[in-house]
Amino acid sequence: MSKHSHMMTQPNPKRWKALALLCFANFLVMMDSAIIQVALPSIKDTLGYTEANLQWVMNAFLILFGGLLLLGGRLSDLFGHRRIFMWGVSILTVSSLFAGLAWNEVSLNVARAVQGAGSALIAPAALSIIMILFSADKKEMGKALAFWGLSGAAGGSLGIVLGGILTQLLSWRWTLLFYVPVGILVLILSPKLLQKGTKKKGKIDYAGAISVTASLIMIVYGIVTAERNGWQALSTILPLTIGAILFIIFILIQLFRKEPLMPLGILKTPNLAAGNVSLIFLSASWFPLIYFLILYLQQVLKFEPFMAAMGMLPAPILMAIFMVVLAERVMARIGMKVTMAIGFVLLGISGLLFSGNTVDGKYWSDVFIALLLAALGNALAYLPATTAAVSEVKSEESGLASGLYNTTYQVGSAVGLAILVSIAAATAAASTEIPLIALNEGYQRAFFWGGVVAFVGAILAILFIRLPKQDRQTAQR
Repeated sequence: MSKHSHMMTQPNPKRWKALALLCFANFLVMMDSAIIQVALPSIKDTLGYTEANLQWVMNAFLILFGGLLLLGGRLSDLFGHRRIFMWGVSILTVSSLFAGLAWNEVSLNVARAVQGAGSALIAPAALSIIMILFSADKKEMGKALAFWGLSGAAGGSLGIVLGGILTQLLSWRWTLLFYVPVGILVLILSPKLLQKGTKKKGKIDYAGAISVTASLIMIVYGIVTAERNGWQALSTILPLTIGAILFIIFILIQLFRKEPLMPLGILKTPNLAAGNVSLIFLSASWFPLIYFLILYLQQVLKFEPFMAAMGMLPAPILMAIFMVVLAERVMARIGMKVTMAIGFVLLGISGLLFSGNTVDGKYWSDVFIALLLAALGNALAYLPATTAAVSEVKSEESGLASGLYNTTYQVGSAVGLAILVSIAAATAAASTEIPLIALNEGYQRAFFWGGVVAFVGAILAILFIRLPKQDRQTAQR
């Protein structure tokens, strides 16, 4: 028996404390793309953003985060998970300070992009540590992944709540400066709770990292440009074409390089490809739903930032209950395929319900019920999708699998948001109604297509998710 195998049969006594720290770090990473949403109007007024450029406050983070996650996973495998994790936290902390002190549009966009780069080191390293810590016990692994999923989902939703509170009581700058003290706290606790990883020999595929990141930037930029210039404009077609070519180049690099950023053989791991595709559809439905809902509350129903934040508070609370108490038990009873499909269907239904909201809607009848369904659907779909994407990989490929898992989720969020923002803007622009009704019509159309995306995710889950070998054996008994 190898030394590594022996270590895995002796559970780390600090594993649950380590899990709490790692989930908190994941919470911070996922919150970073959400906490600033309620503050966007204030940022626009302070730094002079145009309406069209304002979304880059979020996309600058999402693109660098999603584009560099594979590199982060590779670095984690080569240089040690704890080391890369702490590098990432350090970068996030320093860049958050500069973002909070930003003096113009460019300085904030650059700082947000660096935040995304730091987060791209944190997420795969943290998930890799969890996979190693709990690899000896499958039940513990399931619970650990449930808490991991909860921390990410709660970060996305609770970030909006915290952002509303900080913006209302202090300033939009504190939605970014908030990360400085908590980042320092994570850095202090990490050496005490996380084992020091081991270095491995290997080369880093910088060409692959650059090509896939540039591809994502060009694709998202092309989609965003389509909102202003139309899908047939050269300014839209050209970046989309360049992005597609760069992605093909990335695939070719992975095929012919001896030590690629993403060895394509990992896609043969049972359910890994299907799990990652499911995560793309889940994030492309869930993230825009939250984005448009907070805008609906503020710009249509005229909620103040604090009240809009309170209106979103049920989402993380409900997800916490559903993810920890319900999702794991449901998946254990009926399997990941059916659980995931049910979750997608519920999320799709919530999108259709939101698409019927009017300018004189009521919170409890028009928002809360659909939000409850969305939280339940997200919890039921997220846990099996995450399990499918990472649970069957070899320990030496944990960083790669973690990077791929986080990449697909962030790519789905960025691309899904860009597409649905374009649909909403085009719908509002084509409307002949008064501005408020036209704005709401755009939101309605975005909610509708977000629901359609979730239904497609349910179909794909039914078609392509396979029962793990041990589950098939159990079912046959």
